[in-house]
Amino acid sequence: MPMVKEPTATGMAARTSVILFVFVIVFTAVLAGVFALTAPAIKESAAIEEMRMIKEVLPQALYDNDLLQDTLVLTATPELGEDDESKVYRARLAGEPSALVLEAVAPDGYSGRIRMLIAVRASGEVVGVRITQHKETPGLGDYIDPKKDKNKTRPWITQFDTLSFDKLAEKEWKVKKDGGHFDSNAGATVTPRAVIKAVKKALKYANENRDRLFASNEAK
Repeated sequence: MPMVKEPTATGMAARTSVILFVFVIVFTAVLAGVFALTAPAIKESAAIEEMRMIKEVLPQALYDNDLLQDTLVLTATPELGEDDESKVYRARLAGEPSALVLEAVAPDGYSGRIRMLIAVRASGEVVGVRITQHKETPGLGDYIDPKKDKNKTRPWITQFDTLSFDKLAEKEWKVKKDGGHFDSNAGATVTPRAVIKAVKKALKYANENRDRLFASNEAK
């Protein structure tokens, strides 16, 4: 009866390497296939969420173009509180500039950076402001988010709606405690101060750069 040759350590290592190589190839192919199948759905879901946020600050009646296709990517823009890239969505109605939707940051919130979307009409009037990300203290400073604001009839963030520098002088863009125009909750003024300052700076930036932002096809 012929003797069965025991596999050598080198042979076993080579066999294991081949098995692992085949496994990696198959696993990579499966991942690639799953990504190819799910990528369109993920992209669509992201676009839906993006538009959901935009619709909170900009009514559909103010534009008839595809906002997700009519955008600019800005490099770090201190006037918007951004130290990284940010987007500007350009709303047009019947081919004419209607409004800008800007991503902005208040860097000096009580608990850190406060991210927001700000819509500004081409005429220089705030359409709406919404907080997109923050870490402000629950039950104290988080009333900047209308979902957390106990005043459902007139949430705090809606104080910006329809304001412009023609209607409200720059020196009045402060909380009433500091001699300004805006209400704030007692004991929680750091957060609204930060938001008001960020919105004021973004409005000023939009007004000063409106024509360039609407006309440009390049990133800043």
